[in-house]
Amino acid sequence: MRERVRTGAPGKVATGADLVRRLVQGADFTHSARAMMFALGRLRAQRCHTSTRPVGVATQDARRARALDAGDKSRRAHRCQQATVDSARQITAATGVSHPDQLHPTRSSTGWTRTPPAAARNRAPGSLPENSSHHPPKAGQAPGRRPVPAASPAETGPRCTPVARTVAHVIVNALEELGVQHVFGVVGDALNPLTEAIRTSATLSWVGCRHEEAAAFAAGAQAQLSGTLGVCMGTVGPGSVHLLNGLYDAAKTRAPVLAICGQVPLAEIGSDYFQEVDNDLLFRDVAVHRATVTSPDQMPRMLESTVRAAVTQGGVAVLTVPGDLGDRELSEDRPVRFALDRAVTRPDDPALTRAAALLNAASRVTLLVGAGARDARTEVMRTAEQLAAPMVLTLKAKEGFEDHNPFQVGQTGLIGNPAAAHALDSGDTLLMLGTDFPYREWYPQDTRTVQIDSREDHLGRRTPVDIGLAGDVGATLRALLPLLDQAPDRTHLDDAREKFVRWQEGQQHLADPAHEQHPGGRARAALDNPHHMIRPEALAAAVDTHAADDAVFTSDTGMATVWLSRLVTMRGTRRLIGSYNLGSMANAMPQAIGAQLWSPDRQTVAFCGDGGLSMLLGDLMTIKTYGLPVKLVVFDNHRLGMVKLEQEQAGLPEFGTELDNPDFAAVARALGIDGIRVSDPADLDDAVRRAFATPGPVLLDVLTNPGEVAVPGRPTLAQGWGFAVAKIKEML
Repeated sequence: MRERVRTGAPGKVATGADLVRRLVQGADFTHSARAMMFALGRLRAQRCHTSTRPVGVATQDARRARALDAGDKSRRAHRCQQATVDSARQITAATGVSHPDQLHPTRSSTGWTRTPPAAARNRAPGSLPENSSHHPPKAGQAPGRRPVPAASPAETGPRCTPVARTVAHVIVNALEELGVQHVFGVVGDALNPLTEAIRTSATLSWVGCRHEEAAAFAAGAQAQLSGTLGVCMGTVGPGSVHLLNGLYDAAKTRAPVLAICGQVPLAEIGSDYFQEVDNDLLFRDVAVHRATVTSPDQMPRMLESTVRAAVTQGGVAVLTVPGDLGDRELSEDRPVRFALDRAVTRPDDPALTRAAALLNAASRVTLLVGAGARDARTEVMRTAEQLAAPMVLTLKAKEGFEDHNPFQVGQTGLIGNPAAAHALDSGDTLLMLGTDFPYREWYPQDTRTVQIDSREDHLGRRTPVDIGLAGDVGATLRALLPLLDQAPDRTHLDDAREKFVRWQEGQQHLADPAHEQHPGGRARAALDNPHHMIRPEALAAAVDTHAADDAVFTSDTGMATVWLSRLVTMRGTRRLIGSYNLGSMANAMPQAIGAQLWSPDRQTVAFCGDGGLSMLLGDLMTIKTYGLPVKLVVFDNHRLGMVKLEQEQAGLPEFGTELDNPDFAAVARALGIDGIRVSDPADLDDAVRRAFATPGPVLLDVLTNPGEVAVPGRPTLAQGWGFAVAKIKEML
């Protein structure tokens, strides 16, 4: 007989012995009758390790049906309470216990024993302990009952509370200890033990999404923003398959995410059972670690190794739990332990000396700074000052390096600007800091290169490297800086900064709704905006003006990211995430769900493409259901804009990119979300202001110019010729 059981009360646990003691003492469990019946059913269960429900425990459907009868609830509770007390007295009599104090919980190797303490053994039956006192009944309390003594600090501590050691509860309790607050997913029968454990958790919340892909994106967003574990769940078969795209995004971003997946009953694995999918094969490419629970005795060891892999390796770990194992009890009773500290390393001194010699001999050094350097802003800024080096930022380095930075010259690549391209091409030495920028064609040629990265496999894989330094960027620069000479000439830096300021001024002209009233603006509009629709630059600039300085931004892959990159400044404590490595569509809205739940008091802004929003449109209801005050800014150009631009640059006419969109604002209003639609440039600024001033979620649907062209930082003759050919073909 297992004495250790879960009472079913949210956030509370007890032993069978403790339950009997409290019942005999007269504890009032009127509002926990169902929990008492569950506990006694567990005490009477004939088998310790079973997936069948204990004797006396009603099925979930039966309990739900009876719960509908609210008028009879109090009478049912009284009958259940009386039956529970009678059963408790029978159990105490059958075990030879003459007084509840003999059920003093004493830890043993096998669980809880009824060995009484010395004071209880020497006390006459029916007498009170020496340190207790008899209290008169309080108002409304039945005569003869004593109040249940308050638990001592030792009894309420997280390590001293007896826990029902089922697989599901071990997982949930471990996530609580890790500080995880949300689990995203879609419920399913294979997940029932886990979702039930989450339901009764005091600190862990279930966030039900409309699509598992959205759940994975949301979990990945929380992992990126917090730097800690994000968690999502998918049930057996299709539910797990739907997680894949969001998990790939987390994997490419190196975000620590735990995916808990359901599976068919253990005995049916490998039999081509209904909905069965080989999860080990399914997640082989995306996960740094995969494990399937086949016995309760594998826990908590298997959970520890799975979580450790996700956090220390920075990636996705998948834990598969067959549907009939989640409520099985463990034989090993020990707390879950995680060793998650990561070492901060730097290269040895000879390597630093060689790198310093190369940089000191250079006359024009350019920095290429990525997200891996964000925690080392002070050291990076000092290095730029010492070397008089312009700083080209990757998109993910906008956060942390864009604001109050007299060295930065924006981004390079297709979304970049001419100043950044010039800074790279005109330098004689490149210093790469925490970046794995993938586009080889945008790296400078015939330069010497030093690369610092925490991952050795990143060194030299994008461009040839003369000196590769494996180590933390901050620790490495702190050791390198004393070895660097002060650059005598700032011409390279000043030239790049001058070009960057001129380019920014030109972008601001494009963002001005009144720009087309000027001669130059009218001439351009005649070519690319004959219907005088809202320019996407103007929308991005208006959002930048009205959004909070601590807002969290997400952006869909495509033109929405281009406009955010060029017109939105990551000032203050703003944060930025997106699918910047995987390049998935439909990421901005579900990532905003995770971001808003991660920090409820911060403003969350999603730059949504109309194509991306359409893909996971159903999860607007997740925003509505949980009342998340997300601001969804839709660049509604009725196009897959980036694909259109890529086709035209290749000399191809636009094909397959047009979208027959609904009125997204009307859709939002139909779902209970405030929707604002804007088509007139004169109304844009006021509409953006109203969207941010409106409490709760808002969808701002802005009809933008489909013909807008984002000129890359280093346009080529071939691109220009291809674009001209494409336009001629489109006209013909």
